[in-house]
Amino acid sequence: MLILTRKAGEEITIGEEIVISVLEVRGSQVRLGIKAPPSIAIHRGEIFERIREENLRAGSVGPSEVGALSERLRAIFPESATPKKPSTE
Repeated sequence: MLILTRKAGEEITIGEEIVISVLEVRGSQVRLGIKAPPSIAIHRGEIFERIREENLRAGSVGPSEVGALSERLRAIFPESATPKKPSTE
């Protein structure tokens, strides 16, 4: 981990596209401004952790959930519930 000391009004540059500015220091709080391309997601640490946990939960669907979803879809789209036989012509 790189550790830097900055004062209000100073910046840190990461690569050519990311600039972190120290906007204000008040007691134990530091306000930062971050300039980065829209393609780079920027989140506070606690928010990023929640997103990561939710993504893990969403990716861990078990067979029973898949079966239940399959049955619901069959009820909504009954015509696609049985595969059609290919034509022999």
